Amino acid sequence: MTGARRDSVHVAAARGEADGEAAARGDAVGGAAARGEVIAPTDVAGAPGPPATTTSPADPDTATLESDLREGFFSDPPTVPPRWFYDEKGSLLFDRITRLAEYYPTRAEAEILRSRAVDIVGDATTMVELGAGTCEKTRVLLDVFAAPARSSSVTPGGGEASVDAAGARADAAPVYVPVDISTEMLFDSARALTVEYPGLKVEPVVADLTALDGPLPGLPGERLVLFLGGTVGNFDETQRADFFAMLRGVMDPGDRLVLGFDLVKDPARLVAAYDDADGVTAEFNLNMLDVIARTVECTGLDRVDFRHEAVWNADESRIEMWLRAIRDVRIDFPTLGRSRTLDAGAGIRTEIARKFEPDALMDELAEHGFLRGPVWTDDAGDFGLALVVVD
Repeated sequence: MTGARRDSVHVAAARGEADGEAAARGDAVGGAAARGEVIAPTDVAGAPGPPATTTSPADPDTATLESDLREGFFSDPPTVPPRWFYDEKGSLLFDRITRLAEYYPTRAEAEILRSRAVDIVGDATTMVELGAGTCEKTRVLLDVFAAPARSSSVTPGGGEASVDAAGARADAAPVYVPVDISTEMLFDSARALTVEYPGLKVEPVVADLTALDGPLPGLPGERLVLFLGGTVGNFDETQRADFFAMLRGVMDPGDRLVLGFDLVKDPARLVAAYDDADGVTAEFNLNMLDVIARTVECTGLDRVDFRHEAVWNADESRIEMWLRAIRDVRIDFPTLGRSRTLDAGAGIRTEIARKFEPDALMDELAEHGFLRGPVWTDDAGDFGLALVVVD
């Protein structure tokens, strides 16, 4: 559970453009066309186009969840990826979490974004935000990125404005590409942005942000990729290495990455941030069981049989969220031909949230071809933003 969250559900990439242009261009995020998927054009100023589909007759969410259950639910301990928090209800609950007194990361990151907006935006002509959600936190950057004076004058590197293969000038309207899984929220946010920032071109993308095939939209060397909110902490070491390698593969030399990360601190504060007194995080966690029960055929899976738990794992430097069985439970998945019995007190791990020391994280990024840049923190030293450049 982090400010940008999502190691999202795999769905066909669907791009909508603010001016109604066709979405199925060769630079579509996720490489959907190369995989034989259907890309649905969408004009974000009007009604969404037909939903993106795949060539498979199966519901893609069902197929993906069944795969995740096979991989993790029958392991010891059973796990379910945090992507399954985020149906529409889960996304709205998370938005409430970010406003809770206990949940400091959103406020701390917002403080850094406000104070460093100009440094972060730099001379980028395309801004790609992974896990954009409501795009609320990004508005402080868009105020700079879409400023009329800047849009008419930015020529990265100086001299003549560059021209892409389609003849588009680099000093044309700046392009913002929010990437997320929650289709309705994403396109609602995109429509609002086209009204708030008339000089901004908004191209929303529904895609799996952990499996982008690229290339990313925009001109090489002029892209700014945002991965905010500390979502990088949701990955274990192997997943984090794979994610950094993927990003390096879809970015070009000179492109910049801004990465939000939570810092190691008092465990009591960390636990409170993931187990608030109002029970919003508990409902967010339990909602995952409703998502599973609705998405795959199963019996014996009922939220009343579980309780929310957040614990600090000092050895792994991470918070862990669990759903603990309060009585013996047997869960059957007929389509998987599998069942799982959980004794009272046994748990399903639904999320990890790694907390970092800045130097260690920067060393990891360097191993994947990112040159070290500045690291900024809020005044309290609770949260960090790192800016790195593709070598």
